[in-house]
This record gives sequence, structure tokens and C-alpha cells, in this order.
Amino acid sequence: MKKSLINVTLFVIAVLIMAASIWGPEQLAVYKDNRVLDRIHTQTAEMEGEGYRYTLGSNEKLYILSQCLNSQSLPESEQNALTRVEEESADYQELGGTYAFVVNHRGPAEKEITEEEIFTTCNEMLGSLKELGILPETVREVQGADYEATLYSAIDVLEPRNNVAVWKMTLSNSKRNADKSNRLIDAYLDAGDGRIYEFYARTERKWEEIDPDEIIEKWSEYMGLEAPLPYETDNPLLEATPYYKKYVFAGSGEDRTIVTVGFYDGINELFLKISK
Repeated sequence: MKKSLINVTLFVIAVLIMAASIWGPEQLAVYKDNRVLDRIHTQTAEMEGEGYRYTLGSNEKLYILSQCLNSQSLPESEQNALTRVEEESADYQELGGTYAFVVNHRGPAEKEITEEEIFTTCNEMLGSLKELGILPETVREVQGADYEATLYSAIDVLEPRNNVAVWKMTLSNSKRNADKSNRLIDAYLDAGDGRIYEFYARTERKWEEIDPDEIIEKWSEYMGLEAPLPYETDNPLLEATPYYKKYVFAGSGEDRTIVTVGFYDGINELFLKISK
């Protein structure tokens, strides 16, 4: 009797296993379909081109712009071109750059400063530099009739997603004998937020009245940069003036950017530049 009961139990278990193997997968599929069909589901996925929305940090943008400005081919007078030695000419012809600084003919992107806004933005940024004590209050505001504004793109050629759009503000040379005292001569402004990367300005200050350490500290905070270190060099020919002090900012990895606070005596021109 006991043995018969065991046999019946084993038979029932075998039947249940067979039934599960036949109808189980179908019922499981129906259950899963009911959970998925006719319902909205969201999922975060990395889309193609996602990397091109990479946001550069302030130090990275500063480094890219400095490299692009350093790689520019500056205009050269015919006399200088004729006096260059042949060997030097050959060396320059072999140079190939990995950074490009080009005029942006497509115009500003969405949320970037437009041509109609750039003069107002520049004056706002000049006001910020004055409040910080970087520029004196005597520096005049820019006017559209006296200045030229050009949009540029500073591009890391090997990594094109790493690029910085900047507006260059330049005092126009169209007016002969124009008064340049207490005026902004040149400046590079970020096309996104308008912050001034580099400037040359005529002021009434003398070098003895200028504290470059204070200027670089205030400018670093204004730009959202990490604190710099003094850049020591034994080369007295780095600048066309003896009145300057250089600083080094960290870039990306081992990259670094040299920023100079300097002064041209005689014309009383204070400058802060990130190019050589």
C-alpha cells in the first residue's frame, strides 16, 4: 500500500513537470508581454554624438584658447619678410599646428552672445573688472562706432569637440589721430558668458601703482580658475617691456597655461594676456 502511494506521488510529480515544460514558457511570455505592451517605458541611453556635448572647464578653455592664439600666423610687413633669412623661412614652413584660431562665419550658436549684444556685454564685463580693481574707473565704455567685433573659434584640431568661441573686440583704426587714452584697445571675450580672457587697455596708472599679484588673484576668481603659481624664467626677452610678471595655471593633465600681467611704459598700456 505504501509503495503504491509513493508510485502515485512520483507519477503526479512527473505529470506536473511535463505540463510545466509544455505550458510554462508560453504563460511566462504572456505575463511578460502584459507588463510591457500598451505601457510607456523610459530608459537613459548614450546617444550617438553625446560626446560632443562635453563641457570644458575654465582651465581647459583657457589652455585651448592660449594654444590657438600662440599658433596664429601674424601679419608681417614686406620689409620684415625680405630681411628674414632663408634658413628661418624653411623652418617655419615645416611647422604643422594642432590648434586653429579661425573666424566663425556661421555666427554665434544658440545661447551665445550675438553681434547686437556684444557691445553691451563688453561694457558689463568692463564694469566687473573695474569693481574688482583690475581696471581703473577712468577706462571708457566701448561704442559700436569706434570698435570692431569679430567672432572666432579656437579649436583643438585633434579633438574638435574641444573648442572655445570668443569675440575679439578691437579699437578701430579707421579714425586717424583717434584719442586712445583711457580706452580698451583689444580684448577677447567668451562668447558664452562674456568673461574677458585677455585685454589691453590704456590707463592713467603707472607700473609702480599696479599690483600684478592682486590683479591675477582677482582675475582668477572672476574667471572661475584655480589659483595660479608664479612663473619664474631667466629669459629677459620674453616681452617687449621690462614691466611684467608671469603666472602659470593648470590645464588638463600635464598641460599648463602662462598668463602675463604687464605694462607698456610711455603709452601707459596695462595688459593681461594668455598668449606668448
